[in-house]
Amino acid sequence: MNDFRKAGSGIRGLVAAVGASLVLTGCGAVNHMIYKTTGDVMQGFSRNHTVPYLLESDDLAMGCSMSEATAPLLMSFGRVTREPDQLAVMLYLSAGGCAEEQAREHELAAARAMYSMNAGEAQDAMIRQKRAHTQAAKRYLKGWQHHHAHYGDPDGGECPKFKDDLDEFIYLAGLLSGLQALNAQIQASSSIGVPFNTGSVVGRATQCLDNKKWWGAPMGLRATVWAMIPGTQPEGEDAFERLAIASKQGEEAGVRLGHVFHAIAAVNKNDEALIKSVIRDHAESLKNDASSEQWRFVDAMASNMLVAISDRLWVENTGHRTPIGQFGSFWDDQRAPVETMDLDDLL
Repeated sequence: MNDFRKAGSGIRGLVAAVGASLVLTGCGAVNHMIYKTTGDVMQGFSRNHTVPYLLESDDLAMGCSMSEATAPLLMSFGRVTREPDQLAVMLYLSAGGCAEEQAREHELAAARAMYSMNAGEAQDAMIRQKRAHTQAAKRYLKGWQHHHAHYGDPDGGECPKFKDDLDEFIYLAGLLSGLQALNAQIQASSSIGVPFNTGSVVGRATQCLDNKKWWGAPMGLRATVWAMIPGTQPEGEDAFERLAIASKQGEEAGVRLGHVFHAIAAVNKNDEALIKSVIRDHAESLKNDASSEQWRFVDAMASNMLVAISDRLWVENTGHRTPIGQFGSFWDDQRAPVETMDLDDLL
């Protein structure tokens, strides 16, 4: 009898264990379904509303903070639903820009230290600059990899079919991320894993985009590659002529990325006169041409990068950044003579 009771108790325990397992499994399935639904909603909302909303803003610092703060959350939904590759392109491009902004600050600190003949401080700032560029390269590379995952290999020979303008813009953003990844890796003086043919791949992939529709940026990006990478410029082309045209198209559209590409190529050429000319053109355009309301963030990003180039020139030559209200002018500009009155004639 006791054996029978023990057997019955064992069966009840087994049934209870199986029941608990089924309940827990059911809870896990329900939780997974909830997580997946939440992930799908968050991805859809972010792509269709958060990104366009941010692109209409000119608050770069807010965009930087948002990308760094929300990237882990939004990317984690890839564990329970489809990978948010398009969002990742935008998030890592922006987050890479945050790290690059830090690198620029360290670069200015190094330039100020060199201007003051403080070798130790300059060396320390350069080390911090390279560390920040390393972080930027890693983030840009992630954006480039997610670009591949969503759109396919840009060097595969076929252009993707875009669903809408935002889809096309994110494709352009991914190309920028690829080129920035390569540039940051070079600045970091270390290998992060960015393929060295990335610049050429980006240049060819820009042909999938309508140049006029996208403010001359595709051709500007392609011409920048020609100017920076020997052997990539086609016969009969002139990179700097193309960059000048892209700059004008950007001015007319109110999205002045063309100026950035032009300035980057001039920096690579070490042509200070051209760098100053591009910055002056940009400053003048800001006075005369309003930013595109839909792409205000991109235009603000272009201005920020040109201010950074201007700041570097000013620090190297004067020890301080571009003075407030003097963006577009330089320390060695000829000042207009001030008319004076000869008081002796009044005596």
